[in-house]
Amino acid sequence: MPKEFLKKVMPSHDTVRNSRCLQVFGTFLHSPNLWHLNRHAVARAFAIGLFWALIPVPFQMVFAAGAAIMWRANFPLSVSLVWLTNPITMPPIFFAAYSMGAWLLGSPPLELPENLNVHWFLHSMAIIWKPLFLGSLLSGFFAGLTGYFLIHYLWRWQTVRKYRARKPAPDPIVRQPASEG
Repeated sequence: MPKEFLKKVMPSHDTVRNSRCLQVFGTFLHSPNLWHLNRHAVARAFAIGLFWALIPVPFQMVFAAGAAIMWRANFPLSVSLVWLTNPITMPPIFFAAYSMGAWLLGSPPLELPENLNVHWFLHSMAIIWKPLFLGSLLSGFFAGLTGYFLIHYLWRWQTVRKYRARKPAPDPIVRQPASEG
């Protein structure tokens, strides 16, 4: 992963540290380990962010922030990856997680009504919560694991590619013996 791109798209240390919703973490956000852009911190951030993005709980960003602090992952990346699930992507992602959970539990999935709304969702939550959370936990676990190893691979690949693209160092000047004569 190119560091320059990540530095460009990530919010600054001061912006995140002074955010009102993250004040609950206090001085934990002052640790420099949370702001490093290295292969390990970024890979852990992807694992944490992807996992919490696929878990249907409120305040996913707070959980991702706590996990980033606990496992010394890149804080802004962990928190921003949670936005993979947003109001547009949530329905298909969580429906797929629910379907997988229902299949794993051996229960038939509920049929969606023509008029899908919040009232139907809240009324059906007593029935769908087990398959939804099982599917979400497994999806989050595998997405996080895949993200972790993919970042390690891509970072290493990029480093090797840059290393091989370097121009070789010029040969040292070879001195010719002085001619006798």
